[in-house]
Amino acid sequence: MKRLPPRPDLGHLKKQAKDLLAGYRSGERGALARFRAALPAAAGRSDAAIAALGLRLHDAQSCLAREHGFAAWPDFQGFVLARRALVDDPGRATVQWLRLVYAGDIAGGNHSAQPRLAERLWADGAVPQGGDPWLACAVGDAARLRQVVAQDPGWVHRPGGPLRLPPLMAVAHSSLARLPAFAEPLRASMALLLEAGADANQRVGNRWPPASLQAPDESEGLSALYGAAGQNRHAGMARLLLAAGADPNDGESLYHALESLECTRLLLAAGARVPGTNALYRVLDMDDLPALQLLLAHGADANEQPAGGAAPGGAAPLLWAIRRRRSLAHVQALVAAGADPAARAADGTAAHIQALRYGLPEVAAFLRAAVGAGDVPDTEQFVAACAQADEARARALLAAQPGLVAALSPPQQRLLPELAAQRDCGAAVRLMVRLGWPIEAKGGDWDGSALHLAIFRGDAALTRFLLEHGARWQATHGFEDNACGALSWGSINTPEEGGDWVGCALALLDHGLPGAAPDPKGSEAVLLDGRLMRFSDEVTECVLGAAALPIQSAQ
Repeated sequence: MKRLPPRPDLGHLKKQAKDLLAGYRSGERGALARFRAALPAAAGRSDAAIAALGLRLHDAQSCLAREHGFAAWPDFQGFVLARRALVDDPGRATVQWLRLVYAGDIAGGNHSAQPRLAERLWADGAVPQGGDPWLACAVGDAARLRQVVAQDPGWVHRPGGPLRLPPLMAVAHSSLARLPAFAEPLRASMALLLEAGADANQRVGNRWPPASLQAPDESEGLSALYGAAGQNRHAGMARLLLAAGADPNDGESLYHALESLECTRLLLAAGARVPGTNALYRVLDMDDLPALQLLLAHGADANEQPAGGAAPGGAAPLLWAIRRRRSLAHVQALVAAGADPAARAADGTAAHIQALRYGLPEVAAFLRAAVGAGDVPDTEQFVAACAQADEARARALLAAQPGLVAALSPPQQRLLPELAAQRDCGAAVRLMVRLGWPIEAKGGDWDGSALHLAIFRGDAALTRFLLEHGARWQATHGFEDNACGALSWGSINTPEEGGDWVGCALALLDHGLPGAAPDPKGSEAVLLDGRLMRFSDEVTECVLGAAALPIQSAQ
Protein backbone atom coordinates (compact mmCIF):
# COMPACT_ATOMS: atom_id res chain seq x y z
CA MET A 1 0.00 0.00 0.00
CA LYS A 2 1.34 3.42 -0.94
CA ARG A 3 1.95 5.94 1.84
CA LEU A 4 1.29 9.66 1.80
CA PRO A 5 3.72 12.36 2.92
CA PRO A 6 2.89 14.25 6.16
CA ARG A 7 1.52 17.21 4.15
CA PRO A 8 -0.17 15.63 1.11
CA ASP A 9 -1.18 17.83 -1.82
CA LEU A 10 -4.66 17.11 -3.21
CA GLY A 11 -3.96 19.00 -6.42
CA HIS A 12 -0.92 16.82 -7.07
CA LEU A 13 -2.95 13.68 -6.43
CA LYS A 14 -5.67 14.83 -8.84
CA LYS A 15 -2.97 15.35 -11.46
CA GLN A 16 -1.70 11.83 -10.80
CA ALA A 17 -5.20 10.49 -11.51
CA LYS A 18 -5.38 12.46 -14.77
CA ASP A 19 -1.95 11.22 -15.79
CA LEU A 20 -3.02 7.65 -15.02
CA LEU A 21 -6.10 8.07 -17.20
CA ALA A 22 -4.03 9.57 -20.01
CA GLY A 23 -1.67 6.60 -19.80
CA TYR A 24 -4.61 4.22 -19.90
CA ARG A 25 -6.08 5.91 -22.98
CA SER A 26 -2.74 5.73 -24.77
CA GLY A 27 -2.44 2.04 -23.96
CA GLU A 28 0.52 2.21 -21.57
CA ARG A 29 1.07 -1.21 -20.06
CA GLY A 30 2.04 0.27 -16.69
CA ALA A 31 -1.28 2.12 -16.44
CA LEU A 32 -3.21 -0.99 -17.43
CA ALA A 33 -1.33 -3.00 -14.82
CA ARG A 34 -2.18 -0.48 -12.09
CA PHE A 35 -5.87 -0.72 -12.92
CA ARG A 36 -5.65 -4.52 -12.95
CA ALA A 37 -4.02 -4.54 -9.52
CA ALA A 38 -6.26 -1.99 -7.79
CA LEU A 39 -9.64 -1.66 -9.53
CA PRO A 40 -12.13 -4.51 -8.92
CA ALA A 41 -13.69 -4.07 -12.37
CA ALA A 42 -10.31 -4.71 -13.99
CA ALA A 43 -9.07 -7.51 -11.75
CA GLY A 44 -7.89 -10.59 -13.66
CA ARG A 45 -8.57 -9.06 -17.09
CA SER A 46 -6.19 -8.90 -20.02
CA ASP A 47 -4.78 -5.58 -21.24
CA ALA A 48 -7.20 -5.67 -24.18
CA ALA A 49 -10.18 -6.34 -21.94
CA ILE A 50 -9.21 -3.50 -19.58
CA ALA A 51 -8.76 -1.14 -22.52
CA ALA A 52 -12.25 -2.08 -23.73
CA LEU A 53 -13.82 -1.05 -20.40
CA GLY A 54 -13.77 2.61 -21.40
CA LEU A 55 -12.58 3.71 -17.96
CA ARG A 56 -13.06 7.34 -16.94
CA LEU A 57 -11.57 9.85 -14.53
CA HIS A 58 -13.55 8.52 -11.57
CA ASP A 59 -12.07 5.06 -12.25
CA ALA A 60 -8.54 6.50 -12.23
CA GLN A 61 -9.31 8.33 -9.00
CA SER A 62 -10.71 5.14 -7.50
CA CYS A 63 -7.57 3.26 -8.55
CA LEU A 64 -5.35 5.86 -6.87
CA ALA A 65 -7.47 5.78 -3.71
CA ARG A 66 -7.29 1.99 -3.50
CA GLU A 67 -3.54 2.05 -3.97
CA HIS A 68 -3.43 4.13 -0.76
CA GLY A 69 -5.80 1.85 1.16
CA PHE A 70 -9.11 3.68 0.64
CA ALA A 71 -12.24 2.13 -0.83
CA ALA A 72 -13.28 5.23 -2.76
CA TRP A 73 -11.94 8.58 -3.98
CA PRO A 74 -14.20 10.72 -1.75
CA ASP A 75 -12.80 8.92 1.32
CA PHE A 76 -9.25 9.43 0.07
CA GLN A 77 -9.88 13.06 -0.79
CA GLY A 78 -11.43 13.70 2.63
CA PHE A 79 -8.44 12.10 4.34
CA VAL A 80 -5.95 14.20 2.40
CA LEU A 81 -7.75 17.44 3.18
CA ALA A 82 -8.18 16.56 6.85
CA ARG A 83 -4.58 15.34 7.21
CA ARG A 84 -3.29 18.57 5.69
CA ALA A 85 -5.52 20.71 7.94
CA LEU A 86 -4.38 18.91 11.08
CA VAL A 87 -0.71 19.34 10.19
CA ASP A 88 -1.10 22.98 9.14
CA ASP A 89 -2.86 23.97 12.38
CA PRO A 90 -1.76 21.62 15.18
CA GLY A 91 -3.30 23.90 17.80
CA ARG A 92 -6.76 23.15 16.40
CA ALA A 93 -6.09 19.55 15.41
CA THR A 94 -8.17 18.07 18.24
CA VAL A 95 -11.19 20.29 17.51
CA GLN A 96 -10.97 19.58 13.79
CA TRP A 97 -10.82 15.85 14.44
CA LEU A 98 -13.77 15.98 16.84
CA ARG A 99 -15.81 17.65 14.11
CA LEU A 100 -15.29 14.49 12.08
CA VAL A 101 -16.37 12.29 14.99
CA TYR A 102 -19.50 14.30 15.82
CA ALA A 103 -22.24 15.54 13.49
CA GLY A 104 -23.08 19.21 13.18
CA ASP A 105 -25.99 19.10 15.61
CA ILE A 106 -23.43 18.29 18.33
CA ALA A 107 -20.23 19.89 17.01
CA GLY A 108 -21.84 23.03 15.58
CA GLY A 109 -22.40 23.11 11.81
CA ASN A 110 -24.43 21.43 9.10
CA HIS A 111 -22.01 18.58 8.41
CA SER A 112 -22.41 14.84 8.86
CA ALA A 113 -20.04 12.79 10.96
CA GLN A 114 -17.28 10.94 9.09
CA PRO A 115 -16.29 8.05 11.36
CA ARG A 116 -14.14 6.15 8.88
CA LEU A 117 -12.11 9.23 8.12
CA ALA A 118 -11.77 9.97 11.84
CA GLU A 119 -10.66 6.36 12.45
CA ARG A 120 -8.00 6.54 9.73
CA LEU A 121 -6.62 9.84 11.07
CA TRP A 122 -6.55 8.43 14.61
CA ALA A 123 -4.67 5.34 13.48
CA ASP A 124 -2.33 7.49 11.41
CA GLY A 125 -1.32 9.45 14.51
CA ALA A 126 -2.54 12.74 13.06
CA VAL A 127 -4.35 13.65 16.29
CA PRO A 128 -2.41 14.58 19.46
CA GLN A 129 -3.75 11.80 21.68
CA GLY A 130 -2.16 12.24 25.10
CA GLY A 131 -4.56 11.71 28.00
CA ASP A 132 -7.33 14.13 27.05
CA PRO A 133 -10.53 12.78 28.73
CA TRP A 134 -12.72 14.17 25.92
CA LEU A 135 -10.75 12.22 23.35
CA ALA A 136 -11.14 9.23 25.68
CA CYS A 137 -14.92 9.71 25.50
CA ALA A 138 -14.81 9.89 21.70
CA VAL A 139 -12.84 6.66 21.26
CA GLY A 140 -14.12 4.71 24.28
CA ASP A 141 -10.95 4.63 26.36
CA ALA A 142 -12.57 3.20 29.50
CA ALA A 143 -9.29 2.92 31.39
CA ARG A 144 -8.65 6.64 31.04
CA LEU A 145 -12.25 7.48 31.96
CA ARG A 146 -11.96 5.30 35.08
CA GLN A 147 -8.93 7.34 36.14
CA VAL A 148 -10.72 10.65 35.61
CA VAL A 149 -13.81 9.55 37.55
CA ALA A 150 -11.68 8.26 40.42
CA GLN A 151 -9.90 11.63 40.66
CA ASP A 152 -13.10 13.71 40.30
CA PRO A 153 -16.42 11.81 40.71
CA GLY A 154 -18.41 14.95 39.88
CA TRP A 155 -16.84 15.12 36.42
CA VAL A 156 -19.53 12.78 35.03
CA HIS A 157 -22.16 15.49 35.57
CA ARG A 158 -20.34 18.49 34.06
CA PRO A 159 -20.20 19.56 30.41
CA GLY A 160 -16.75 20.39 29.15
CA GLY A 161 -14.11 19.88 26.50
CA PRO A 162 -13.93 21.61 23.11
CA LEU A 163 -17.57 20.71 22.32
CA ARG A 164 -18.99 21.52 25.77
CA LEU A 165 -20.50 18.06 26.24
CA PRO A 166 -21.35 16.08 29.37
CA PRO A 167 -19.22 12.90 29.30
CA LEU A 168 -22.14 10.53 28.64
CA MET A 169 -23.25 12.64 25.67
CA ALA A 170 -19.69 12.60 24.33
CA VAL A 171 -19.70 8.80 24.42
CA ALA A 172 -23.25 8.27 23.10
CA HIS A 173 -22.85 10.61 20.13
CA SER A 174 -19.40 9.46 19.02
CA SER A 175 -19.91 8.21 15.46
CA LEU A 176 -17.00 5.83 15.98
CA ALA A 177 -19.59 3.58 17.65
CA ARG A 178 -20.60 2.57 14.11
CA LEU A 179 -17.21 0.94 13.53
CA PRO A 180 -16.32 -2.55 14.83
CA ALA A 181 -13.07 -1.45 16.47
CA PHE A 182 -14.80 1.12 18.65
CA ALA A 183 -18.31 -0.26 19.20
CA GLU A 184 -17.55 -2.36 22.30
CA PRO A 185 -15.08 0.09 23.92
CA LEU A 186 -17.70 2.84 23.67
CA ARG A 187 -20.37 0.58 25.16
CA ALA A 188 -18.04 -0.29 28.04
CA SER A 189 -17.29 3.40 28.56
CA MET A 190 -20.99 4.19 28.71
CA ALA A 191 -21.53 1.43 31.29
CA LEU A 192 -18.71 2.88 33.40
CA LEU A 193 -20.18 6.39 33.31
CA LEU A 194 -23.68 5.17 34.18
CA GLU A 195 -22.29 3.16 37.11
CA ALA A 196 -20.53 6.32 38.25
CA GLY A 197 -23.88 8.13 38.41
CA ALA A 198 -24.18 9.85 35.04
CA ASP A 199 -27.76 10.83 34.24
CA ALA A 200 -29.14 8.64 31.43
CA ASN A 201 -31.18 11.63 30.26
CA GLN A 202 -28.24 13.98 29.73
CA ARG A 203 -29.06 16.48 26.99
CA VAL A 204 -27.54 19.42 25.15
CA GLY A 205 -29.14 22.07 22.98
CA ASN A 206 -29.07 21.52 19.22
CA ARG A 207 -26.09 23.24 17.61
CA TRP A 208 -27.33 22.93 14.01
CA PRO A 209 -27.43 26.33 12.20
CA PRO A 210 -28.80 28.89 12.77
CA ALA A 211 -27.87 27.70 16.29
CA SER A 212 -24.19 27.11 17.04
CA LEU A 213 -21.78 25.59 19.52
CA GLN A 214 -21.61 28.96 21.24
CA ALA A 215 -25.38 29.56 21.14
CA PRO A 216 -27.20 26.18 21.11
CA ASP A 217 -30.96 25.94 20.68
CA GLU A 218 -32.11 24.71 24.08
CA SER A 219 -35.69 24.35 22.84
CA GLU A 220 -34.48 21.44 20.69
CA GLY A 221 -32.64 19.31 23.21
CA LEU A 222 -30.68 16.31 21.98
CA SER A 223 -30.45 13.32 24.31
CA ALA A 224 -27.82 10.66 24.88
CA LEU A 225 -30.37 8.08 23.69
CA TYR A 226 -30.76 9.92 20.40
CA GLY A 227 -27.01 9.60 19.88
CA ALA A 228 -26.87 5.91 20.75
CA ALA A 229 -30.05 4.67 19.05
CA GLY A 230 -30.97 7.37 16.56
CA GLN A 231 -27.60 8.38 15.18
CA ASN A 232 -25.27 5.44 15.76
CA ARG A 233 -27.91 2.66 15.90
CA HIS A 234 -25.89 0.95 18.62
CA ALA A 235 -28.31 -1.44 20.31
CA GLY A 236 -25.92 -2.21 23.17
CA MET A 237 -25.61 1.43 24.20
CA ALA A 238 -29.34 2.01 23.71
CA ARG A 239 -30.11 -0.95 25.95
CA LEU A 240 -27.86 0.44 28.70
CA LEU A 241 -29.48 3.87 28.57
CA LEU A 242 -33.03 2.54 28.59
CA ALA A 243 -32.24 0.25 31.53
CA ALA A 244 -30.89 3.31 33.36
CA GLY A 245 -34.12 5.24 32.80
CA ALA A 246 -33.59 7.12 29.53
CA ASP A 247 -36.83 8.52 28.14
CA PRO A 248 -37.64 6.86 24.78
CA ASN A 249 -40.00 9.73 23.94
CA ASP A 250 -37.28 12.34 23.45
CA GLY A 251 -38.64 13.64 20.13
CA GLU A 252 -35.81 12.26 17.98
CA SER A 253 -34.71 8.72 18.80
CA LEU A 254 -37.52 6.67 17.28
CA TYR A 255 -37.64 8.59 13.99
CA HIS A 256 -33.89 8.26 13.46
CA ALA A 257 -33.53 4.71 14.80
CA LEU A 258 -35.72 3.17 12.10
CA GLU A 259 -32.72 2.04 10.06
CA SER A 260 -32.02 -0.45 12.86
CA LEU A 261 -34.86 -2.87 13.52
CA GLU A 262 -33.20 -3.91 16.79
CA CYS A 263 -32.98 -0.33 18.10
CA THR A 264 -36.54 0.32 16.97
CA ARG A 265 -37.75 -2.74 18.90
CA LEU A 266 -35.88 -1.61 22.01
CA LEU A 267 -37.43 1.84 21.92
CA LEU A 268 -40.94 0.55 21.32
CA ALA A 269 -40.60 -2.04 24.09
CA ALA A 270 -39.51 0.76 26.42
CA GLY A 271 -42.67 2.73 25.67
CA ALA A 272 -41.78 4.92 22.69
CA ARG A 273 -44.95 6.40 21.19
CA VAL A 274 -45.26 6.44 17.40
CA PRO A 275 -47.97 9.12 16.87
CA GLY A 276 -46.60 12.60 16.40
CA THR A 277 -43.10 11.49 15.36
CA ASN A 278 -43.58 11.19 11.56
CA ALA A 279 -41.92 7.77 11.92
CA LEU A 280 -44.66 6.20 9.81
CA TYR A 281 -43.84 8.47 6.88
CA ARG A 282 -40.12 7.92 7.22
CA VAL A 283 -40.48 4.14 7.21
CA LEU A 284 -42.51 4.41 4.01
CA ASP A 285 -39.75 6.53 2.49
CA MET A 286 -37.30 3.78 3.45
CA ASP A 287 -39.38 0.97 1.87
CA ASP A 288 -38.94 -1.22 4.97
CA LEU A 289 -41.96 -3.52 5.35
CA PRO A 290 -40.85 -5.20 8.64
CA ALA A 291 -40.25 -1.82 10.25
CA LEU A 292 -43.66 -0.61 9.04
CA GLN A 293 -45.33 -3.69 10.50
CA LEU A 294 -43.48 -3.16 13.78
CA LEU A 295 -44.67 0.44 14.08
CA LEU A 296 -48.25 -0.54 13.27
CA ALA A 297 -48.13 -3.29 15.89
CA HIS A 298 -47.07 -0.72 18.50
CA GLY A 299 -49.82 1.80 18.10
CA ALA A 300 -48.98 3.76 14.95
CA ASP A 301 -52.09 5.56 13.67
CA ALA A 302 -52.57 4.40 10.08
CA ASN A 303 -54.66 7.52 9.39
CA GLU A 304 -52.32 9.98 11.10
CA GLN A 305 -51.77 13.33 9.45
CA PRO A 306 -48.10 14.35 9.27
CA ALA A 307 -46.62 16.81 11.73
CA GLY A 308 -44.79 19.88 10.47
CA GLY A 309 -45.70 19.47 6.79
CA ALA A 310 -43.88 16.16 6.36
CA ALA A 311 -46.13 15.19 3.44
CA PRO A 312 -47.42 17.59 0.77
CA GLY A 313 -51.12 18.29 0.95
CA GLY A 314 -51.47 16.59 4.34
CA ALA A 315 -51.45 13.16 2.71
CA ALA A 316 -52.51 10.20 4.84
CA PRO A 317 -49.96 7.36 5.22
CA LEU A 318 -51.87 5.26 2.67
CA LEU A 319 -51.57 7.98 0.04
CA TRP A 320 -47.94 8.53 0.94
CA ALA A 321 -47.27 4.81 0.42
CA ILE A 322 -48.85 5.06 -3.03
CA ARG A 323 -46.83 8.14 -3.95
CA ARG A 324 -43.66 6.32 -2.93
CA ARG A 325 -44.85 3.36 -5.06
CA ARG A 326 -44.72 0.89 -2.21
CA SER A 327 -45.84 -2.71 -2.60
CA LEU A 328 -49.26 -4.25 -2.18
CA ALA A 329 -48.01 -5.76 1.10
CA HIS A 330 -47.31 -2.25 2.46
CA VAL A 331 -50.78 -1.08 1.54
CA GLN A 332 -52.44 -4.20 2.94
CA ALA A 333 -50.55 -3.74 6.22
CA LEU A 334 -51.80 -0.16 6.49
CA VAL A 335 -55.40 -1.10 5.72
CA ALA A 336 -55.28 -4.03 8.17
CA ALA A 337 -54.16 -1.52 10.81
CA GLY A 338 -57.15 0.71 10.11
CA ALA A 339 -56.06 2.95 7.23
CA ASP A 340 -59.10 4.25 5.36
CA PRO A 341 -59.08 2.68 1.87
CA ALA A 342 -61.43 5.47 0.78
CA ALA A 343 -58.87 8.18 1.65
CA ARG A 344 -58.64 11.01 -0.84
CA ALA A 345 -55.76 13.22 -1.91
CA ALA A 346 -55.88 16.98 -1.44
CA ASP A 347 -57.42 17.39 -4.90
CA GLY A 348 -60.17 14.86 -4.09
CA THR A 349 -58.66 11.94 -5.98
CA ALA A 350 -59.58 8.56 -4.48
CA ALA A 351 -56.79 6.29 -3.26
CA HIS A 352 -57.44 3.59 -5.86
CA ILE A 353 -57.23 6.18 -8.64
CA GLN A 354 -53.96 7.47 -7.17
CA ALA A 355 -52.61 3.93 -7.28
CA LEU A 356 -53.47 3.72 -10.98
CA ARG A 357 -51.78 7.05 -11.61
CA TYR A 358 -48.58 5.77 -10.04
CA GLY A 359 -48.57 2.54 -12.03
CA LEU A 360 -49.70 0.22 -9.22
CA PRO A 361 -52.55 -1.86 -10.71
CA GLU A 362 -52.51 -4.52 -7.96
CA VAL A 363 -52.75 -1.88 -5.26
CA ALA A 364 -55.52 -0.16 -7.18
CA ALA A 365 -57.50 -3.41 -7.53
CA PHE A 366 -57.16 -4.14 -3.81
CA LEU A 367 -58.34 -0.66 -2.79
CA ARG A 368 -61.10 -0.60 -5.39
CA ALA A 369 -62.48 -3.89 -4.04
CA ALA A 370 -62.21 -2.61 -0.46
CA VAL A 371 -64.44 0.40 -1.18
CA GLY A 372 -66.63 -1.10 -3.88
CA ALA A 373 -65.65 1.59 -6.38
CA GLY A 374 -67.31 1.83 -9.79
CA ASP A 375 -65.81 2.01 -13.25
CA VAL A 376 -62.60 3.91 -13.84
CA PRO A 377 -63.04 6.95 -16.14
CA ASP A 378 -61.37 6.82 -19.56
CA THR A 379 -58.99 9.64 -18.65
CA GLU A 380 -57.72 7.69 -15.65
CA GLN A 381 -57.48 4.50 -17.70
CA PHE A 382 -55.28 6.42 -20.14
CA VAL A 383 -53.09 7.77 -17.33
CA ALA A 384 -52.83 4.29 -15.82
CA ALA A 385 -51.79 2.78 -19.15
CA CYS A 386 -49.05 5.42 -19.48
CA ALA A 387 -47.85 4.89 -15.90
CA GLN A 388 -47.55 1.15 -16.61
CA ALA A 389 -45.75 1.86 -19.91
CA ASP A 390 -48.54 -0.01 -21.74
CA GLU A 391 -48.17 1.77 -25.06
CA ALA A 392 -50.69 -0.33 -26.99
CA ARG A 393 -53.44 0.33 -24.45
CA ALA A 394 -52.59 4.02 -24.14
CA ARG A 395 -52.59 4.58 -27.91
CA ALA A 396 -55.85 2.69 -28.29
CA LEU A 397 -57.53 4.94 -25.70
CA LEU A 398 -56.03 8.03 -27.31
CA ALA A 399 -57.22 6.96 -30.76
CA ALA A 400 -60.74 6.60 -29.40
CA GLN A 401 -60.57 9.96 -27.59
CA PRO A 402 -57.92 12.24 -29.15
CA GLY A 403 -58.47 14.94 -26.53
CA LEU A 404 -57.27 12.91 -23.54
CA VAL A 405 -53.85 14.56 -23.30
CA ALA A 406 -55.27 18.08 -23.57
CA ALA A 407 -57.74 17.23 -20.81
CA LEU A 408 -55.08 16.20 -18.29
CA SER A 409 -55.57 17.96 -14.94
CA PRO A 410 -52.62 19.65 -13.17
CA PRO A 411 -52.28 16.71 -10.71
CA GLN A 412 -52.19 14.32 -13.67
CA GLN A 413 -49.60 16.47 -15.44
CA ARG A 414 -47.41 16.37 -12.31
CA LEU A 415 -47.11 12.62 -12.72
CA LEU A 416 -44.42 13.10 -15.37
CA PRO A 417 -41.80 14.46 -12.92
CA GLU A 418 -43.18 12.28 -10.11
CA LEU A 419 -42.39 9.17 -12.14
CA ALA A 420 -39.10 10.62 -13.42
CA ALA A 421 -38.01 10.68 -9.79
CA GLN A 422 -38.36 6.88 -9.67
CA ARG A 423 -35.51 4.74 -10.90
CA ASP A 424 -37.75 2.09 -12.52
CA CYS A 425 -40.18 4.35 -14.41
CA GLY A 426 -38.10 5.47 -17.39
CA ALA A 427 -40.27 3.61 -19.91
CA ALA A 428 -43.42 5.24 -18.54
CA VAL A 429 -41.85 8.71 -18.69
CA ARG A 430 -40.76 8.18 -22.30
CA LEU A 431 -44.22 7.03 -23.33
CA MET A 432 -45.87 10.00 -21.63
CA VAL A 433 -43.55 12.42 -23.40
CA ARG A 434 -44.10 10.78 -26.78
CA LEU A 435 -47.85 11.02 -26.30
CA GLY A 436 -47.69 14.75 -25.61
CA TRP A 437 -47.50 15.19 -21.82
CA PRO A 438 -46.40 18.76 -20.93
CA ILE A 439 -42.66 18.19 -20.68
CA GLU A 440 -41.98 20.97 -18.19
CA ALA A 441 -44.75 20.11 -15.75
CA LYS A 442 -43.38 20.39 -12.23
CA GLY A 443 -43.65 17.90 -9.39
CA GLY A 444 -41.61 15.69 -7.08
CA ASP A 445 -40.46 16.63 -3.60
CA TRP A 446 -38.78 19.82 -4.80
CA ASP A 447 -41.14 20.97 -7.56
CA GLY A 448 -38.85 20.12 -10.42
CA SER A 449 -39.42 19.07 -13.99
CA ALA A 450 -38.78 15.57 -15.31
CA LEU A 451 -35.44 16.86 -16.63
CA HIS A 452 -34.36 18.17 -13.23
CA LEU A 453 -35.20 14.89 -11.55
CA ALA A 454 -33.52 12.74 -14.21
CA ILE A 455 -30.32 14.80 -13.88
CA PHE A 456 -30.50 14.66 -10.10
CA ARG A 457 -30.55 10.85 -10.24
CA GLY A 458 -27.79 10.71 -12.85
CA ASP A 459 -30.02 9.10 -15.50
CA ALA A 460 -28.09 10.18 -18.58
CA ALA A 461 -30.22 8.31 -21.12
CA LEU A 462 -33.46 9.83 -19.82
CA THR A 463 -31.83 13.26 -19.60
CA ARG A 464 -30.84 13.10 -23.27
CA PHE A 465 -34.28 11.81 -24.27
CA LEU A 466 -36.04 14.69 -22.50
CA LEU A 467 -33.74 17.29 -24.04
CA GLU A 468 -34.27 15.77 -27.49
CA HIS A 469 -38.01 16.15 -26.94
CA GLY A 470 -37.99 19.81 -25.99
CA ALA A 471 -37.08 20.04 -22.31
CA ARG A 472 -35.13 23.25 -21.59
CA TRP A 473 -32.11 23.25 -19.31
CA GLN A 474 -32.92 26.89 -18.39
CA ALA A 475 -36.27 25.97 -16.78
CA THR A 476 -36.23 26.46 -13.01
CA HIS A 477 -37.28 24.17 -10.16
CA GLY A 478 -38.56 24.83 -6.65
CA PHE A 479 -35.14 25.87 -5.34
CA GLU A 480 -35.02 28.65 -7.95
CA ASP A 481 -32.22 27.06 -9.93
CA ASN A 482 -32.07 25.35 -13.31
CA ALA A 483 -30.59 22.10 -14.62
CA CYS A 484 -27.11 23.26 -13.57
CA GLY A 485 -28.17 23.19 -9.93
CA ALA A 486 -29.53 19.64 -10.29
CA LEU A 487 -26.28 18.57 -11.98
CA SER A 488 -24.19 20.20 -9.25
CA TRP A 489 -26.07 18.62 -6.34
CA GLY A 490 -26.41 15.23 -7.98
CA SER A 491 -22.81 14.88 -9.16
CA ILE A 492 -21.36 15.89 -5.78
CA ASN A 493 -23.76 13.94 -3.54
CA THR A 494 -24.46 10.96 -5.85
CA PRO A 495 -27.99 10.20 -4.54
CA GLU A 496 -28.35 7.13 -6.75
CA GLU A 497 -25.76 4.37 -7.05
CA GLY A 498 -24.44 4.02 -10.56
CA GLY A 499 -25.59 7.45 -11.71
CA ASP A 500 -23.91 8.91 -14.80
CA TRP A 501 -23.64 12.64 -14.22
CA VAL A 502 -20.96 13.03 -16.88
CA GLY A 503 -23.45 11.61 -19.37
CA CYS A 504 -26.02 14.13 -18.12
CA ALA A 505 -23.50 16.95 -18.58
CA LEU A 506 -22.71 15.81 -22.11
CA ALA A 507 -26.40 15.75 -22.98
CA LEU A 508 -26.83 19.26 -21.60
CA LEU A 509 -23.80 20.54 -23.53
CA ASP A 510 -25.24 19.03 -26.71
CA HIS A 511 -28.48 20.94 -26.11
CA GLY A 512 -27.29 24.45 -25.48
CA LEU A 513 -25.59 24.50 -22.10
CA PRO A 514 -22.59 26.82 -22.52
CA GLY A 515 -19.13 25.56 -21.75
CA ALA A 516 -17.49 26.50 -18.49
CA ALA A 517 -14.33 28.42 -17.63
CA PRO A 518 -12.02 28.05 -14.63
CA ASP A 519 -12.58 30.33 -11.67
CA PRO A 520 -10.20 33.31 -12.18
CA LYS A 521 -9.46 33.23 -8.43
CA GLY A 522 -8.22 29.66 -8.65
CA SER A 523 -10.90 27.80 -6.68
CA GLU A 524 -12.22 24.41 -7.75
CA ALA A 525 -15.47 26.04 -8.88
CA VAL A 526 -16.09 26.91 -12.52
CA LEU A 527 -17.79 29.85 -14.20
CA LEU A 528 -20.88 28.51 -15.94
CA ASP A 529 -23.73 30.57 -17.32
CA GLY A 530 -22.42 33.65 -15.56
CA ARG A 531 -21.98 32.19 -12.05
CA LEU A 532 -19.59 30.12 -10.01
CA MET A 533 -20.68 26.52 -9.59
CA ARG A 534 -19.19 23.34 -8.15
CA PHE A 535 -19.49 19.86 -9.65
CA SER A 536 -17.80 16.53 -9.14
CA ASP A 537 -14.25 16.41 -10.50
CA GLU A 538 -15.29 14.40 -13.53
CA VAL A 539 -18.22 16.66 -14.40
CA THR A 540 -15.95 19.67 -13.90
CA GLU A 541 -13.52 18.20 -16.42
CA CYS A 542 -16.40 17.59 -18.78
CA VAL A 543 -17.88 21.09 -18.69
CA LEU A 544 -14.41 22.61 -18.99
CA GLY A 545 -13.96 20.61 -22.18
CA ALA A 546 -10.91 18.72 -20.86
CA ALA A 547 -12.37 15.22 -20.98
CA ALA A 548 -12.93 13.89 -24.49
CA LEU A 549 -15.57 11.34 -23.64
CA PRO A 550 -17.86 9.52 -26.07
CA ILE A 551 -21.44 10.69 -26.43
CA GLN A 552 -24.19 8.11 -26.28
CA SER A 553 -27.66 8.69 -27.64
CA ALA A 554 -30.75 7.63 -25.73
CA GLN A 555 -32.98 5.01 -27.23
